[in-house]
Amino acid sequence: MRLLLAVIGFLGIVAALAVAGFTFGGFYSVAATSPDWDPVAWVLVRVRDASINRHSAGLRSPVALDDPEVVKAGARAFAARGCATCHGAPGVTWAKFSESMNPDPPDLKEAAAEDPPGRIYWVVKNGIKMTAMPSFGAIGADDKELWSIAAFVKKLPTVTEADYKAWTAGGG
Repeated sequence: MRLLLAVIGFLGIVAALAVAGFTFGGFYSVAATSPDWDPVAWVLVRVRDASINRHSAGLRSPVALDDPEVVKAGARAFAARGCATCHGAPGVTWAKFSESMNPDPPDLKEAAAEDPPGRIYWVVKNGIKMTAMPSFGAIGADDKELWSIAAFVKKLPTVTEADYKAWTAGGG
């Protein structure tokens, strides 16, 4: 029994050294052009979702997210903060460079249908590590603006190109 445990321990040490050598030896490509291995992608998605769900649980907006003026203010903030550059918007195509981002920025028209407003607010406020999603809270955007962006993103699947242009032009 001791011999078996010694062999298992030895193999564990060898495996740990091999993983460390592979990881810290530069063999794993961090290039955005190199897709993540399926197990790595699976873990990253699960960790990201679990973290966002935990930290955004119970968040409630201090403003009425269905108020048309809040949604319009969110559209203006979405445009002004450059969100359409990576995520697109009605009548606005994504910037070419966003096609090479890894992970891809989500199409918010689809993601918005699934995500509660508190989750959207939390992501916009805090950003997401190891993606290009910045923290708008860290650059001074106030909570009212961040909640208005969440309101706009929730409304995004039904926003027309004409509405988006009017709202972001200040007309609306």
